[in-house]
Parts: sequence; structure tokens; C-alpha cells
Amino acid sequence: MNKIIEKLTRHLAKNPRRLFLIDSVGALLNSVLLSAVLSNLSPYFGMPKTTLTLLFSIAACLCFYSAVCFLFLKTKWTLYIRIISSANLLYCALTTAFLFIHYSKLTAFDLMYFSLETAIICLLVYTELTVSAKILNSSKGSQNISRSKPRL
Repeated sequence: MNKIIEKLTRHLAKNPRRLFLIDSVGALLNSVLLSAVLSNLSPYFGMPKTTLTLLFSIAACLCFYSAVCFLFLKTKWTLYIRIISSANLLYCALTTAFLFIHYSKLTAFDLMYFSLETAIICLLVYTELTVSAKILNSSKGSQNISRSKPRL
């Protein structure tokens, strides 16, 4: 598993735009699923509609942010990757807090869905931070190489 993550992070460090695409598609999928729960399946879930609406709104904003970064960002990848990874981590913390707050009302579907969602997003956050560090280290390495060249 470590080799797969290492290979993936190396690839994404060379192509950071793809990381924003992955994040955007994931947030879009999350938004669609939350929207489906809100509109059609709420009787089967114990999470209050206001909480689901808040989580949907945040997921939609994260989708928009990542899509804008994917489409328009040309430089400063590490800054924007760290911003989205921090936002994703805060989303996970908020989701976990809601699980504790509403625990007595939740169904097995709620616990399964939100636990799986949080685990996937945390894996994404780990990948984003690893890619960010690789980009930062590779840019420092290239700066050190260019500085160490003898001047004529």
C-alpha cells in the first residue's frame, strides 16, 4: 500500500492540477450524494436536514474552489493545495462533531456513510499534504542546484 501511495504522490507532485481535479470530482460526488439524501432519502437518515444542508453547502464550495484551482491556477501550487487540505480537514472535523452531537438520532446508514466519507477525505488530505511537501522539496532542490552552479 505504501508503494502505491508513494507512486501516486510522485505522479501528482509532477501534475498538481490533477490533484485539484480529483478533489473537485470528490466534492461534487459528495454534494450530489448529500443532495440525494436531502431530497429523497431523509426519512432513512437521522441527521437533521439543516445539518445535511450545511454539509452540502460546504461540499459545494469546496468543489467550486478545487475546480477554479484546476482550471486557472498556474503557480503557487503548495499554497492552494494546503488551503484545500485544511478546508477538507475542517470539513471532516465538523462532520465528526455532528456525528457526536446527533448520535442519539442517527441510524446505521448515517454512521456508515459519514464514517466512510470522513475516512476517504482524510486519505485525500494525507495525499494532498504529501504532494505539497514533495512539490516544496523539489522546488527547494532545484533552487539549491541553480545556486550551486559556478559563475563564470
